[in-house]
Amino acid sequence: MAAVHSLGDDSRVNGTPRLVVDLDVMQANIDRAAALATERGIRLRPHVKTHKTPEIARRQLAAGAVGITVATIGEAEVFAAAGCNDILIGYPLWIDDSALHRLRTLAQRVTLAIGCDSLDSVAALPPGFTELVIEVDSGHHRSGLLPERAGVLAQRLTERGHRVRGAFTFPGHSYAPGAGGSAAADETAALLTAADSMASHGVPARVLSGGSTPSLGHVDARLDEYRPGVYVFNDAQQWELGSCAPEQIALTCHARVVSRHGDRVVVDSGSKVLGADRASYATGYGRLLDDPDARVVALSEHHAVVTAPVLPILGSIVRVVPNHVCSAVNLADELCVVDAAARVVDVWPVAARGRNQ
Repeated sequence: MAAVHSLGDDSRVNGTPRLVVDLDVMQANIDRAAALATERGIRLRPHVKTHKTPEIARRQLAAGAVGITVATIGEAEVFAAAGCNDILIGYPLWIDDSALHRLRTLAQRVTLAIGCDSLDSVAALPPGFTELVIEVDSGHHRSGLLPERAGVLAQRLTERGHRVRGAFTFPGHSYAPGAGGSAAADETAALLTAADSMASHGVPARVLSGGSTPSLGHVDARLDEYRPGVYVFNDAQQWELGSCAPEQIALTCHARVVSRHGDRVVVDSGSKVLGADRASYATGYGRLLDDPDARVVALSEHHAVVTAPVLPILGSIVRVVPNHVCSAVNLADELCVVDAAARVVDVWPVAARGRNQ
């Protein structure tokens, strides 16, 4: 197994475990997605819930992204304060007095749009101060109304004085082996149906927005924008789904081997660092970047059990690829950024960590 650079004695770096970002790989991921968007004639609005880090959002915007997508009002507040001025909150919200106050403040600072899939959820929202984007279900069966119902909702919203930008969807069923292409087709069909429905009710859809990392390579040029998130780092899920190659994984957890017995080692990165996600198709709780045959086979709060054909030596550092990078990042205070020679070039705070409201 290849040795991992220890990152030296840089005073900015704490011990293991730590999340480490390969700056060159991350930038290549950003540039690759930007080139694909240009080729297909669509705009990128990346989902920053993956990285929660303004420094990374700035790189995505510099590469041509038209704005960002966030999951919560709290994330929007962090990125607005960092200078991101075009933000979509890509989930339906329930607008109570507290949310309304915060949204008013945001709308005075940035171009803001809010996801919506019912009249009731925005009943307290005064008309006119921000745009709404109607979420439709393209097969993931989470939030979102039936695409053919988008026109009715759009009409009722405009009758109440709201501005409707268009429709969006999340093809989350792309997270299954071999499903990226079919999920992208479902996504396109749902959004085109929503656009027809809205047009028939007198509300043209100015923007049709899709997005997931597994479907990114299959995006249809008839869409207007795409909102992938994980692509910036990639993770063990994307590796197993075939959405990325191991050399395109930009974030790993540097963990130290603290125990070695028989056919296994134990490293000092557990669920409180890696997250506990394990999809039904996953072959483990994570992988080792430098040994494709190694697997994290058991996970506790602070430790992980790893099996591999060739076990790393006691005291060595391994690069663990989390199953779901979004969860891992949300558990970290900061990201250690390194260059191709594993030299520390910066430490970035995960500024939107825990901003779940």
